[in-house]
Amino acid sequence: MSRPAGDSVGTLGLRPLDPLRDAELLHSWVTHPKAAYWMMQDARLQDVEREYMAVTAAEHHHAFIGLRDGVPAFLMESYDPRYVELVGLYEPEPGDVGMHFLVAPTDRPVHGFTRAVITAVMDSLFADPRTRRVVVEPDVGNRAVHALNEIVGFVPAREIQKPEKRALLSFCTREDFLAARGVAL
Repeated sequence: MSRPAGDSVGTLGLRPLDPLRDAELLHSWVTHPKAAYWMMQDARLQDVEREYMAVTAAEHHHAFIGLRDGVPAFLMESYDPRYVELVGLYEPEPGDVGMHFLVAPTDRPVHGFTRAVITAVMDSLFADPRTRRVVVEPDVGNRAVHALNEIVGFVPAREIQKPEKRALLSFCTREDFLAARGVAL
């Protein structure tokens, strides 16, 4: 994925996460107060490195550094909910892909950037023709991400109890995403 995301936002792209090279950067992102819902506030650098070494070694979980004009600006994870995160919490359908994303904290926010990021993330997931539906499970209290999810076509299904949080299970089909973007089917 590498495409313009709007004049003020720049060009967004993805590259595979390198847990050793990216650990320090990720540590600064996931421990920032704005990343409270990432639940790594007290993580040490070694904890972040270890966590993302496990993710990148996993068969059913993938992590990417999102780039804005070639500079790291967000984190994206995709996972197979049959094996990761949601096992036993809902009945997965063929073509389901789970997703997490985190926008890097900044002192100079760019209007529309987070919306451009989630749209680019969804574009990248639906670029795979096997993806029929994207699944998310944000904390029920994370109203900002619920609003963003709705903008790109997610439909809340129900609250679920995960070991670490009460979550809002939501789904976005390819058709829902295209409709939210105003693309005729």
